[in-house]
Amino acid sequence: MDRRSFLKNAGLAGTGGATLLAAPAVAQERKEFTIVSSFPRDFPGLGMSAQRLSKRITELSDGRLQATYYAAGERVGAFDVFDEVASGNAQAYISADYYWVGKDPAFAYFTSVPFGMTMPEWNAWIKFKGGQELWDKVSGNFDLKALPCGGTGTQMGGWFNVEIESVDDLKGLKMRIPGLGSSVMSKLGVSVVSLPGGQIYENLVAGAIDAAEWVGPYNDYFMKFYEAAKYYYMAGMHEPGGGNSFGMNKVWWTSLTEWERTVIEAACMEENAAMNEEFLANNGIYLKKLVEDHGTQLRQFNDETWDAFGEAAIEVIEENRGQSALTAEIDDHYRAALAELGQFRKGAEITYSNQRNRVLGL
Repeated sequence: MDRRSFLKNAGLAGTGGATLLAAPAVAQERKEFTIVSSFPRDFPGLGMSAQRLSKRITELSDGRLQATYYAAGERVGAFDVFDEVASGNAQAYISADYYWVGKDPAFAYFTSVPFGMTMPEWNAWIKFKGGQELWDKVSGNFDLKALPCGGTGTQMGGWFNVEIESVDDLKGLKMRIPGLGSSVMSKLGVSVVSLPGGQIYENLVAGAIDAAEWVGPYNDYFMKFYEAAKYYYMAGMHEPGGGNSFGMNKVWWTSLTEWERTVIEAACMEENAAMNEEFLANNGIYLKKLVEDHGTQLRQFNDETWDAFGEAAIEVIEENRGQSALTAEIDDHYRAALAELGQFRKGAEITYSNQRNRVLGL
């Protein structure tokens, strides 16, 4: 039996018990819908993940949910997908919800926040500790329904055309960085710029910006940032997780049958794992290529700079949570979950990883 047949006939376990993916006995009319994305077409990592998910929804539904996919700029701009879906002009977007902090600061928690959860911690919070229900509150205010559909893992600190030997070296730099990380950098004297991924390279090359963060070696290699900046800092404080969102028009979502919604949930869950695993599998390969083939110089922020990041991040989080009662509610919930998850992982997984690497010389 092939994998698709297994999924359809054996079913997947949901939060409310086992839900079969086998199609209903009554023939369904094919439903066509549009997905818009914030990521470039055929781009390794983020772009390919979005295309893979769109195709998978159609495959799992045996063509009953017929998705038409548009990459960034093909139908609307990378940062216009939210409004396109909220208005009903498209039915779904694939993006990172921290792009929408200008609409509601609470959206930051559903991608990543500075000094926040790593990818495994974030997934545990979303799926099993009440994070999804809080996400539904925020998205529901804009007539949207969102599901996790991928993650990059901990991201790099960024590309710089100067070395950062102290926090003072950040002052006056122009840097592309989104989310609450941009507010942290701003407090440290950085002039922050918001740019979609497809415009970072040209701005770095032209000198319009001095630094930029994107994702990590796998994605950054194909962006050719090494041609414009030689110092590559690892790791960053701004996106310890980097979760992606499959955001849907809520009216459209509620119009679907239970079986159709289950198909979408299953496809998103599958891609949520696959994307993170793909990044983990490839980051080391492309980091080596950057260093050996292109002369990229790896650096780490020193403790003084990390401490400055931390102090600024605390201020930013406090300011952010003060903007609404819902943001404060989410921050309280998030922090409580982080403390619990972080303490366990510190004693178990992190202790093991550190000792394994020490013993094996990794």
